[in-house]
Amino acid sequence: MPKDDANDGLKRFTVSMSDETYQALDRLVQQRGFHNRSQAVSEMVLQHAAQHLGRVGTEVMAGTLTLVYDESKSALLRDLARIFREHLAEVISSQHVLLEDDHILEVILMQGPADTLREITNKLITCKGVKTANLTLTPHLLPPLHAKRTTRTP
Repeated sequence: MPKDDANDGLKRFTVSMSDETYQALDRLVQQRGFHNRSQAVSEMVLQHAAQHLGRVGTEVMAGTLTLVYDESKSALLRDLARIFREHLAEVISSQHVLLEDDHILEVILMQGPADTLREITNKLITCKGVKTANLTLTPHLLPPLHAKRTTRTP
């Protein structure tokens, strides 16, 4: 059961892990420059929660979706385009790089409700030929691309 420490506002708990995972955590702390394991674990949990939960499902977030797919699969490019067209309001831009063996690395910039961005990711990962789909979200938003114009009367 977690202990509350009223003096510092932190929650403490115990985590058990294999020696291999523990050593990997120590390497991560050192390489990334965290002050301690707690800071590293806290950052990882917050990042993971943002990716999978968001603060609120309808909260508008910006994000990148990184796809790797095999373009030789029949109908895949058509399926991807169909999904992107269904979500024109959320899909802002994309860039792709040709990889070896008919594979493509594509990065898609998106913004919209967190649940919708996750739904797009889930639709894409289930397309035959998509190897990976990794969504990275942030609550920081892009500035409005098209400001509302007020009509002026002469």
